[in-house]
Amino acid sequence: MKIENLKIDNKGFSLAEVVVVVAIASIIFMGVFNLGQSIFSFNSTAQKNLSAQSDGRRVLKSIVKELRSASQGSLGSYPIVLAGTSTLTFFVNLDSDSYKEQVRYFLSGTELKRGVTKPSGTPLSYNSVNEQVITLVRDINNGSTAIFEYFDSTYAGTSTPMIQPVQITKIRLIGVTIKIEKDPNKSVGPVIVTSQVFLRNLKDNL
Repeated sequence: MKIENLKIDNKGFSLAEVVVVVAIASIIFMGVFNLGQSIFSFNSTAQKNLSAQSDGRRVLKSIVKELRSASQGSLGSYPIVLAGTSTLTFFVNLDSDSYKEQVRYFLSGTELKRGVTKPSGTPLSYNSVNEQVITLVRDINNGSTAIFEYFDSTYAGTSTPMIQPVQITKIRLIGVTIKIEKDPNKSVGPVIVTSQVFLRNLKDNL
């Protein structure tokens, strides 16, 4: 009687093989997941930076336009009322009437705000109670960098700014620097917008 050799095909996986497959699959999954997270985080940061750039440029354009036209107040006051590193108050005609509004830019926490006071009453006066304040941009992170810097008639393009407290009547040019950081924990650094503006109605030898 002839007995043939029997061949047994073991089509299953051993426990070690299963562990290896699961480990490899986990590594691949984590890699894909982390890549997705990184791409999402990068896109989110890029969008925030673009938004910060847009906000900064919009606000800077408004500040420069108004400062360029700064002039005496309706009561004959000097064009600039207050000149600090994070606050600036001046007079400018914002509308079509004959009165000059008092405009105040100031930092409140991490928000750059703008207050406008129209002259009113008899006799005419700028009553702070009537000031209309709005928030222009949030997430300001200037640190030790001044938002406003001031230069006199000796400014030659590379001059250092006037030392605080400045003598207001000597101001001829104002530098504005705004740093916006939407998310300090993820951002590569603040978005910086900066400009300089000559005070058209105060120019002498510039």
